[in-house]
Amino acid sequence: SSSYNSITKLIMYTILHMGRPKYSCHHHLLLILVIILLGVLWTSPGYASAADEHVKDFYIIYLGDRPDNGDEAIKTHISLLSSLNISQEEAQERMAYSYTKAFNAFAAKLSPHEAKKMMEMEEVLGVFRNQYRQLHTTKSWDFVGLPLTAKRHLKAERDVIIGVLDTGITPDSESFQDHGLGPPPARWKGSCGPYKNFTGCNNKIIGAKFFKRDGTVPVGEILSPIDIDGHGTHTSSTVAGALVPNASLYGIANGTARGAVPSARVAMYKVCWAKSGCADMDILAGFEAAIHDGVDIISISIGGPIADYSSDSISVGSFHAVRKGILTVASAGNDGPSSGTVTNHEPWILTVAASGIDRTFKSQIDLGNGKSLSGMGISMFDPKAKSYPLVSGVDAAKSNDDKFLARYCFSDSLDRKKVKGRVMLCRMGGGGVESTVKSYGGAGAIVVSDQYLDNAQVFMAPATTVNSSIGDAIYRYINSTRSPSAVIQKTRQVTIPAPFVASFSSRGPNPGSTRLLKPDITAPGIDILAAFTLKRSLTGLDGDTQFSKFTILSGTSMACPHAAGVAAYVKSFHPDWTPAAIKSAIITSGINIFYNLKQREKAE
Repeated sequence: SSSYNSITKLIMYTILHMGRPKYSCHHHLLLILVIILLGVLWTSPGYASAADEHVKDFYIIYLGDRPDNGDEAIKTHISLLSSLNISQEEAQERMAYSYTKAFNAFAAKLSPHEAKKMMEMEEVLGVFRNQYRQLHTTKSWDFVGLPLTAKRHLKAERDVIIGVLDTGITPDSESFQDHGLGPPPARWKGSCGPYKNFTGCNNKIIGAKFFKRDGTVPVGEILSPIDIDGHGTHTSSTVAGALVPNASLYGIANGTARGAVPSARVAMYKVCWAKSGCADMDILAGFEAAIHDGVDIISISIGGPIADYSSDSISVGSFHAVRKGILTVASAGNDGPSSGTVTNHEPWILTVAASGIDRTFKSQIDLGNGKSLSGMGISMFDPKAKSYPLVSGVDAAKSNDDKFLARYCFSDSLDRKKVKGRVMLCRMGGGGVESTVKSYGGAGAIVVSDQYLDNAQVFMAPATTVNSSIGDAIYRYINSTRSPSAVIQKTRQVTIPAPFVASFSSRGPNPGSTRLLKPDITAPGIDILAAFTLKRSLTGLDGDTQFSKFTILSGTSMACPHAAGVAAYVKSFHPDWTPAAIKSAIITSGINIFYNLKQREKAE
């Protein structure tokens, strides 16, 4: 099969081109690669049906290590395309990227039939369709044992450069001020604009580039490294943000926001776009630039479909990074708690799951019968009345035919008159329930869900989430009286036992190789306060008027920069350590999360 041939080619390429190992870890890496690649026999998805044979899409053609002569490599790329019975002019028009600075590959528009023919060429190690991947969307550093008073090697820390592949960055944020930082290390090859709507770099943000070659520019996007989503700003400030006193989200989670290595430098490679996601060919371009520019650590909170190692942009990019002495730290994914869902599971990547810290955010629900219940979420609204009429979505339906959808409070199923001025009890059927209730004039929303109750969602209107048990109790109360009422109080911070593995965090076993344990480690990824952009509201929902320089997010996306920050911290003390040594130090010094939690519970 083409998958088997691809794997065989990659093994032979690795054996022939690893060269004479300089460190013993290279022997280990080679051995791991051969064992795992021999064991990987995934079935490659078919290229397309006969009806789709002439529909062209972007594909990445992977040829191996960095060529000695970049110009000659580009000519080879065009020649390979031309061998598909097309002219050189058309070959150049079809080309999106030629990767020659860190590895040898190119991205071009091909039909499925042409892609299949390309895979049969002897020079080609892998061919895979350009897919769009998704983002694995203060106190946390104290919790993991890296307080402000921690010993730091400031001179070496200033020489550590962290490359972040994400949605961009907010250069005006206080988290990226460069007070006290000198010029970038002399070895740095990166650049920074000028770009539209981008104020430029400083001695903190020393590099910023963007990558988008699919020919589309969705409404609202800005072709520059500026962050209009907030995800990249959040992750960058988590890993290396400067100290910002009195940071908070509307007064909650107040404290000094900072990264693990506040004096380290940041280079942003914008490969993700708020409307379209993260294209494989742009991700590869980001890796190539980061490797060539000279970063020390790469942090990438992105994931996608599971594929074999030679047909995955993050796998290929991180493989060539580690060969240049650069450790890639990647998020494990947010598809838990199901087993076998972990992504970015390559042996040379530090794969990070998400865990909780010892705080959460809850809102009290006061019912008209005098009972008080607790809901999860961040709702920063003081109630304007002592109580409001309470109604379930079913009882607010426009008609009997709408009752099924109305239980989820879908907009087209509700009677506006029955919603106005009331607190709604809704089943979780999708995001933005409180947005619908607010648009109908409702006073708030109690959302019933048994999923992901260990992390606090930011709401754009008075709202909170409760589990089914509490939801059923509220339903019973509604049916027990003629005039049910409720009020949702403003969110407060609550201390809880920790650490614990996040419910959403992807689990093993490793779908690539069951004998290789993944994820490697957990790091704080629940309710993390970090810098944000002012170019979008906190929820991104229509009608949301909340904007903040800092926000609270959850996901393995937030865990990844915590681990990347620790890797940078280790690097600052041991600049000569290999990626394998840094990864080993982090994994072997971590605590047993389950044993530690039991000990904390006993102590309490």
